[in-house]
This record gives sequence, structure tokens and C-alpha cells, in this order.
Amino acid sequence: MNIEKLREQIAYDEGIEHKIYLDHLDLPTFGIGHLIRESDPEHGSEVGTLVSEDRVNEAFESDIQTVLSDCNKLYSDFEDLPEEAQLIIANMMFNLGYPRLSKFKGMKRGVDARDWNVAADEMVDSRWYRQVTNRAERLVQRMRAI
Repeated sequence: MNIEKLREQIAYDEGIEHKIYLDHLDLPTFGIGHLIRESDPEHGSEVGTLVSEDRVNEAFESDIQTVLSDCNKLYSDFEDLPEEAQLIIANMMFNLGYPRLSKFKGMKRGVDARDWNVAADEMVDSRWYRQVTNRAERLVQRMRAI
């Protein structure tokens, strides 16, 4: 998979903030959708605290590695999937995280069967789709085109 393409797509969908902000669930976040964890040096910092470009990039690279690892955990044949499917799944993994994406059982059945329309239908039939409609619709259209 073209990792640079994945980085670009996620950065487009997430946006980039060089300060701490609250995401749609009121959780402290910075950079390219990096949810602040207790282990992060930013933990406990106030909303609006500036974050350096280097730190944003460092967190993003770490998040990308976690996403790829989680994709391989959820789909044992992840690297054998068409690149477009890999990019879509990784984008969703970044957005949802492993615990939530692993609950997309119908989508997984569609992907496992290489039935991209079934996978797309299952993506539409989710709360995620209603929460991030523009992003989700782009990913659904891409899934249907595989």
C-alpha cells in the first residue's frame, strides 16, 4: 500500500490542528486527529495549547503504525486486499479505532468475500455513516468502485 497516499487521505479527512482542541466527543485531540492519551506529554494540557509541527508529525506517524497493525489484526489477509480496499479500511480504522471497526461484522464479511457492494452497504448501515457523512460517503463510493 502507498503509505504516503494513506497519510494524505487521512490528513484531508481529519484536518490538521497545531493546538489542543476537543473533538466531536469532547475528547482532547491535536494534530491530525490524535486523541491525547495519558502517556502523551500533552495529557492534562489546556485546550488551545500549541503543539509543534514535529510533535504533530511524530504523533501522526505513531498513529499510522498503530492503524496498520490493527488492520492486520482485524484482516489476516489485509496485505492481499486490493490497495484501494486497504486505504479505505485503514482510513476507517484511523477514524473509528479497532474496538469500533471490529464491530462492523457485515462489512468484514463483504470484504472477506471480496463483495465490495456488500461491504459498502454495511458501511452505510452504521452510526458512523450518519456521524461523518461526507467522509463516509466518499469511502463508500470508493468501496463500490473496487
